[in-house]
Amino acid sequence: MNDAQYTTLPQWPNAYPASGASATLKRLNQDFIVTELPLQPPSGEGEHLWLDIEKNGANTAFVAQQLAEAAGVKEVDVGYAGLKDRYAITRQWFSIYLPKGEAPDLTLIQHPEFKVLSQSRHVKKLRPGDLQGNRFRIVLRDVTGERDAIEVNLKAVASQGVPNYFGAQRFGHGGGNVTQGLAMLARQIRVRSPKKKGIYLSAVRSFVFNEVLALRIQSGLWGKTLPGDVMDEAGRPTGPLWGRGRVITTDQAQALENGVAERHATLCEGMEYAGLDQERRALVASPAEMSWEWLQADQVVLTFSLPAGTYATSVLNEILRTTEPDRYLENESAAVG
Repeated sequence: MNDAQYTTLPQWPNAYPASGASATLKRLNQDFIVTELPLQPPSGEGEHLWLDIEKNGANTAFVAQQLAEAAGVKEVDVGYAGLKDRYAITRQWFSIYLPKGEAPDLTLIQHPEFKVLSQSRHVKKLRPGDLQGNRFRIVLRDVTGERDAIEVNLKAVASQGVPNYFGAQRFGHGGGNVTQGLAMLARQIRVRSPKKKGIYLSAVRSFVFNEVLALRIQSGLWGKTLPGDVMDEAGRPTGPLWGRGRVITTDQAQALENGVAERHATLCEGMEYAGLDQERRALVASPAEMSWEWLQADQVVLTFSLPAGTYATSVLNEILRTTEPDRYLENESAAVG
């Protein structure tokens, strides 16, 4: 793939045959409800104040800014485990570093887009990834297509999981984060902001992972194990998060991954030079406790849980095609977190 082809994201293949159905996603904020599943509850003691917050129509960074202002601290002193969608109702934990004095009662904050449900002290700051996963309740409206075909895919997803693709929001509008990442790694541009550099590196790394997963699906390997695969704790094959060091797969699995790396040599060599280390990510995402209910002929509600770092959009994409209202331009993080 030459550099010009990074200007648009490819249409990565699905694992299951298309149902031919479509639906509207997130017409209302309450159509997309996300509840964060924390690693642990706050202990009640420590230098950090943990806040259980429900937000409606606000993004995570905005809430963090508001909390910093209310507590009289710098934004860097506010932590959270994952980004959550703006156009949704989401419940998640935030932490504020307040080592001295009496903690202010932040449950008294009056804001139209979020409320503090409870607060308690803990010994650690919340950092990205400090969560088990997320629980979703998603209402799909204006459903068109054959219900039987939708049901077939729903059952397949519930029993066999979905490709663990990184969602489109990881790559920015039109894949712009990958384009910028390529330019940065090729030294065509200089990125001074550590935050932007991290976003671009993450996008490039995610892109290469998706390319490996897509090739396996195109090759008829969905749900199959290749000789030389590295398995996760659940006994399922993993794909590479590119970086320094040798690919730890062997045989056919290594040949496939190295073939993708050769096609994207500028990206992979750049990630190694940037100091990223080789890591692995499951190729399959398995929604837990998945259920669905038809509210009426053109409305279905889905509920399921996903581990941290996996995307609800990966589940939806295997069931039907969704479109969102034009207001949804940021596409912050339907992973979530």
